[in-house]
Amino acid sequence: MKATNQTLMHQMHISMQDIERRKQLLGLTDLELAELASIGGIVAPILDSMVEEFYENQTSIPEIATLIGDLDTLKRLQRAQHQYLLDLFSGRYDSAYVNNRLRIGLVHKRIGVEPKLYLSAVHTLKTMLFRLIQRTFNDTEQYQRIINTLEKLFMFDTTLVVETYVWSLINEVKISREKMEQYAHALEFRAQEMEELSQRDPLTGLLNVRHLSTLLTSILYTAQRNHEPVTVVFIDINDFKKINDEQGHPRGDQVLQTVAAAIKSVARLDDHCFRYGGDEFCLVLPGCSEKHVEGSFIPRLLEAVAEMEAGLSLSIGLCQTDHQQGYVDAMSLVQQADAKMYQEKKNYKRLQEQPMSKEA
Repeated sequence: MKATNQTLMHQMHISMQDIERRKQLLGLTDLELAELASIGGIVAPILDSMVEEFYENQTSIPEIATLIGDLDTLKRLQRAQHQYLLDLFSGRYDSAYVNNRLRIGLVHKRIGVEPKLYLSAVHTLKTMLFRLIQRTFNDTEQYQRIINTLEKLFMFDTTLVVETYVWSLINEVKISREKMEQYAHALEFRAQEMEELSQRDPLTGLLNVRHLSTLLTSILYTAQRNHEPVTVVFIDINDFKKINDEQGHPRGDQVLQTVAAAIKSVARLDDHCFRYGGDEFCLVLPGCSEKHVEGSFIPRLLEAVAEMEAGLSLSIGLCQTDHQQGYVDAMSLVQQADAKMYQEKKNYKRLQEQPMSKEA
């Protein structure tokens, strides 16, 4: 539930049972409070002069005068102070009374009144009120009872106000911590995002070659521990230079994106697909044998390419390393796959040239 839909008592988890317990701890009885309420009508007419005197005293303190700031604010404070004094003798010390005390604490905290200034003002107010009551009541015994009851009630109020200060500070710390955590999460997300972007080729969305050696080395270490094969696939787009020369580089970029999309569509989650450079791609397939790649992966890749771009052909080289033949290092594995792709490229060119030779 939003804070604006709750009273301060609810927000601070203060129940009426808790309030009654506080009164008991202070020895504040219903009989005492009833006697205090009985003299409210006698005290009320003389409170205005006391409030005025109180604020004359307070505004003589530079820190308090600075916080009050202007006449309108002073008038509002005087009215609030007068109401507070009436509440002391109201006989109603219920949830409304408690919430008002809590609100006083919250307002003082928000406008920057330090606890030492608040407690000093309470002491001044209490001293003035006791002096006023002493002049009003000649019965020394009754006066003492009223003073004792007011002493307890002022203590009751002060604990509520101080608790509000503490609660407000804890809330500020909590909110600041939450903001810092949100900021830290945002920075972490942004850092991850930037790291992800730095690892990706912007045109194709595949991994870029800068991380190939490090990633493949890590994969090979894992494969050696698990006695699993690793196959590297090296791919080159046939006649790519001709596409760029005759149809333009934007068309060449489209072809690169098409091949990349086909690779993504057939790759597993565990596979790592790189744009090696130019029109070359390098795929690292952990746990895959060369036989499986030739029989399953490559046919599905060529089928995906044909569906996206009819007439586009690829030269593909494969190289497997495993525990039986002995694992090779990362770049040797890539170079061997590259060499096999280059041989496939030569075979493709030779086949392309054969019809021309026969006609000649």
